[in-house]
Amino acid sequence: MTTTIFDSPLGLVRVTGDEAGVSAISCVDVSPDEAVSTPTNLPQPVEQAVVQLTEYFAGTRQSFDFLMNPAGTTFQQTVWKALLDVPFGTTLSYLALTRRIGDEKAIRAVAAANGKNPLWIVVPCHRIIGSNGSLTGYAGGLWRKKWLQEHERGGSGQLSLF
Repeated sequence: MTTTIFDSPLGLVRVTGDEAGVSAISCVDVSPDEAVSTPTNLPQPVEQAVVQLTEYFAGTRQSFDFLMNPAGTTFQQTVWKALLDVPFGTTLSYLALTRRIGDEKAIRAVAAANGKNPLWIVVPCHRIIGSNGSLTGYAGGLWRKKWLQEHERGGSGQLSLF
């Protein structure tokens, strides 16, 4: 596995993968001085992920097509595939996502699988909200979830304090 870290409007982003695909994308809460240096010969899926995420942050990309290889249970994989069907710039409640999967009683398991999503932004767990419209849990922090939703709705991309 190869890991690279690059800067984004939301802080440092870590991308991990190999020729079989990208296995993890996450935000990293360390200073650039603490970050691991970027390898020069990245596997193609990792290099493509960095390019496509950079385009996403620039506002020129709405979907991703690099090779992905996230590890998870069969149920988690089902939830993550369902997340890929939530359109850019929209939101969906946890309950609606659970109904799409076909088991309304599994809402807690769906929420847990959503929280274990290893492919930050690309598998758009940030588009899932509470039934009342609230920004509920997000591994990268609610401020990032809010920024991502505003960015996808054509917001300024500026972080706000309020």
